[in-house]
Amino acid sequence: MARYNRRNQKRKRPEPPGPSGFVVVDKPAGRTSHDVVDEARRWFGTRRVGHLGTLDPQATGVLPLAIRGATKLIPFMDGAAKAYDGTVVLGAETDTLDREGVVTRQFSGSFPAQEVVEKALKDFGGDIQQIPPMYSAVKKDGVPLHKLARRGEEVERDPKWVTIDEIVVTRFESPEVDLRVRCSSGTYVRVIAADLGEVLGCGAHLGALRRTQSGPFLIEESHPVEEFEAAARAGKLESMMVSMADALGFPVHRIAGEQQIRLQNGGDLPSGDLPRMAPGARVSILDASGDFLAVAELRPDRRLWPLRVLPRESAA
Repeated sequence: MARYNRRNQKRKRPEPPGPSGFVVVDKPAGRTSHDVVDEARRWFGTRRVGHLGTLDPQATGVLPLAIRGATKLIPFMDGAAKAYDGTVVLGAETDTLDREGVVTRQFSGSFPAQEVVEKALKDFGGDIQQIPPMYSAVKKDGVPLHKLARRGEEVERDPKWVTIDEIVVTRFESPEVDLRVRCSSGTYVRVIAADLGEVLGCGAHLGALRRTQSGPFLIEESHPVEEFEAAARAGKLESMMVSMADALGFPVHRIAGEQQIRLQNGGDLPSGDLPRMAPGARVSILDASGDFLAVAELRPDRRLWPLRVLPRESAA
């Protein structure tokens, strides 16, 4: 029994402190989002790394990661808008709806002209319903759909509403059609490709996908995996991090002294010189030196009520 307890104590030993914040990885093709998370755990020397929305293994582009204390802030960034550049390949349907799958139908007729494709895409704007693909992480009765699909099972899936803010053709070289898509979180561009092919009557699948935006994180701010590896070796990872306050984009309120003690104990705070905002607005609370302390919500009485207070070692 004593041996068992020593082993448990070793496993629960606290990690050494380190910076908290976000990084933006330009995910390469061929790696899962979880692969990149595992690599980031090695770079930063912590198990506390999480992503803000998966990318399919063959997709590339913006994969924001939360490091250490920033993982506590992921719920405040859920639902952020996304943007993608994708290539739709007309004339073939696959079981996964992308180029990684098995072709299930091949079209042998003439492909539609660009103006026909663009006209069809008009029906994909605004609020639309999508049926999640079988090859996805969506769960049915607690089981991920992709596990059922690999067992040869197909089950009924409930459609869900998504919002397409923009969908335009940026290149047309039949059978390839490049699209730029700005959409709500949870949108499957694979489904857009397959549904477009169905509307056109020729079938289609997604040939390539690159995410160019995830909430406040843009492709221009991303770095390839190799740059993070080099920075880890050089001890310069912190310079590549986005602060928690910058990532959230909430108004900032600084506190010190007794107010900081009150916050750490879960107490509410006066809003001080914050500008007039509607009740329910969220605020980032920082200490006098700029370290991130908490996310708070403005109540009708103009008091700030803490929604998430970070442990003191998470401040950065």
